[in-house]
Order: sequence, then structure tokens, then C-alpha cells
Amino acid sequence: MQKRTIGPFHVSAIGLGCMNLSHAYGTPPSAAQGERVLLAALDAGVTLFDTAALYGFGANETLIGQVLAKHRSRFTLASKGGMAGVQFEDGVKRVIDGRPETIRKNCEDSLKRLQTEVIDVYYLHRWDKKVAIEDSVGAMADLVRAGKVRAIGLSEVSAATLRKAHAVHPIAAVQTEYSLWTRNPEIAVLEACREIGAAFVAFSPVARGFLCDALPDVSTLAPKDIRTAMPRFAPDNYAANLQLLPPYKALAAEAGCTPAQLALAWLLHKAPHIIPIPGTGSVEHLQEDLGAADLRLDAGLLAKLELLINQQTVTGNRYSAQSASEVDTEEFSV
Repeated sequence: MQKRTIGPFHVSAIGLGCMNLSHAYGTPPSAAQGERVLLAALDAGVTLFDTAALYGFGANETLIGQVLAKHRSRFTLASKGGMAGVQFEDGVKRVIDGRPETIRKNCEDSLKRLQTEVIDVYYLHRWDKKVAIEDSVGAMADLVRAGKVRAIGLSEVSAATLRKAHAVHPIAAVQTEYSLWTRNPEIAVLEACREIGAAFVAFSPVARGFLCDALPDVSTLAPKDIRTAMPRFAPDNYAANLQLLPPYKALAAEAGCTPAQLALAWLLHKAPHIIPIPGTGSVEHLQEDLGAADLRLDAGLLAKLELLINQQTVTGNRYSAQSASEVDTEEFSV
């Protein structure tokens, strides 16, 4: 597979986002199925695996450690801290905490679950706005100096925050949602990454399943599926967005590929420092996604795509008001 650069690492142009093997989109696949997907990705040439302490409240890192620790030299491992599950009297809850002592503990816990001595790229999962970004990044820089982390990244931050962080320690990557239907990185952070030499890691590159053939009707989503709280998947908004799919699928047919492959190929064509990390619980879908790396799209088709699906044509914001308050990214109003 083609290679792209993230910090000191040369990785596959398409990585694997591991979140949905344990978390987020209804009932996750079994551990056995998760193992099949991880090993199939490794065998297919994927060399960037992305996880987080939050995913499955540690279960995702545990799965990756159990399956991939013996193959550790074959891939670049990315994980995230600063947002994790915390035990309360009424159960485990997600908590954003960017204090230096918490980041250090998150990293130590992740190293144990991942069964590794070092994490290649360690992200601050969310900027805790009660803590100066310089303090959180300073703690992450200490982890680099201690040999527990090789490079650091940030997730869902603005260009201004990125530059403040980069002044403390080089930032190897920024991870933010980016796809045809979420174009916010184009406001500022994508260019800021290029300027400082950071990779831009695009999560949810197929629009949380929307830009695929297989997205279920929103009425069939499981109650705990995170899309049920996202405005774009509210029934009225979703009905409006569905009108984009027939012409989009026609463009995929014109390109000779599947809808998911078209979404990923569009990202790969946008800039050489972009690395999409689609996630899947299916080996078949994994192989489909990886096929996007071989596609070549002409300028005319790219222009048609961007005219069809963009911040003006998509109905609904990407996050609820609560979730939007937790990120630091520049946002389009839709």
C-alpha cells in the first residue's frame, strides 16, 4: 500500500480506526470477530492502528494488546488519553480530564492494556478547557522524554490551539472528523497542519456510515448508537440528507468504485498529509475500504463530488450542543 508520514513514522495511506470493535455503533462485534478484522488489516498491509482509553472503557486497547502485541514491530500504534471512563457509584462514565497527573495515569493504564512499552503516537483525546493546553502538552512531552511515547498528537482542536501546543512540543498529528459531509478542517486546521509538518488523521471518513451502501434506516439504530444523538441523523434531517445519496452513488459508479471507496479516495486526493482511518467490524468491508488507495479520480469528478456534498448541502450539525461544547474545532453553521 502507498505510504504517508505521521511524525517519524511511514504508515499505510489508510489506517484502521479500531473504535467500533468495542464501542459506539450499537452492539460491537465479538472479540473473535474483532481479532479477525485486526489480523486481516495487518496482513493486508495496514500499518497504523488507532485506539483510545475511552473506547469500550479500556476494552478496545485490551483487545488490541491481546491480538497484536506479538506483532508489535509491524505497525505504528496510536492511542489517546485525557478522556476515559471513570468509576462512579452509578457506573462508569466518560470524563474529560487533561490534568498532567491524569494524562500520566491514562498513559500508564494504556501501556498495560496494550501490552507494550511504548505508544508510537499518543493523542490528547479532548482539550480539557479547564487546563491550559500548554500544561497538558507539557505532560505529554514528559512521556516522550521518559520513553513511554514516541510522538504526540491532538484530537478535535482548532488551529490556534494547535499552534500553542506546537510551541511546547512538536505535534506529529491532529485527528478530527473529516469527510465530504464534514468539511470543518478546511476552515483552518488542515492548513495549520501542513504549515507545521503534522499529519492530519481523518476519523469518520465515510460519514459514520452515511457514505456507504449499508447504513440502516435511523429508526433501526440501537438505543446506545452514538448517531442517535447526532443532529444529522435526526429523522427529518436524515430524510433530507438521503436525497444526496442517489447522485452520490451515481458518481461512485462513474468512478468504477463503491460509495465507501469514493469517500476515502476523495480524502486521499485532497492533500498528501491526510491519513483516513475508517473503522469496520467486517473483514469484507475492510478489504473494500483498502481498495480506495488504488483509485485515481480526475479533477472533474472531484469537483462534482464537492459541489454535491458540502457544508451547504448537508442538513444538521455534526454534534449535539453538548458534544459541540466539548471540542475546540472551527465549525461551520448549517
